[in-house]
Amino acid sequence: MAKKQKKKGHGGLTIATNKVARHEYFIEDTFEAGMVLEGWEVKSLREGKVQLKESYVFIKNGEAFLNNSHVSPLSTVSTHIVANPTRSRKLLLNALELIRLRAAVDRKGYTIVPLILYWKKNRVKLEIGLGKGKQLHDKRAVSKERDSNRDIQRNMKNN
Repeated sequence: MAKKQKKKGHGGLTIATNKVARHEYFIEDTFEAGMVLEGWEVKSLREGKVQLKESYVFIKNGEAFLNNSHVSPLSTVSTHIVANPTRSRKLLLNALELIRLRAAVDRKGYTIVPLILYWKKNRVKLEIGLGKGKQLHDKRAVSKERDSNRDIQRNMKNN
């Protein structure tokens, strides 16, 4: 049986999150994209056997693709299908979104990172973010601010 999944703000059940992305990038804008999947991949997603940690999105010939995401094939499915767990998966975005993403990537320092993979009305959706890479001092400042906010919340709760 599949693990219990938590509800998120996007309205669907979360399959996987990319926690490293928010640590490594300043996310300026987010987009919702559908994915073109094979049958065995959907079954694996229902079991939660997916990783987005080192994956990235690229645009080629006016189409967006998710690369390097790992979907582990189930043993019951992989007996009659040759499964490629890290294949490039096409993302479904409308033309205006693709133009906006392409224009932002062409600017210096912007990249497209996958953030959250979730279910929405029995369809798999991927939330992608337009991000700019953080420097080491930026990461330290964010960590310091988060710690100070946590201390303030503790003091307010105790008083």
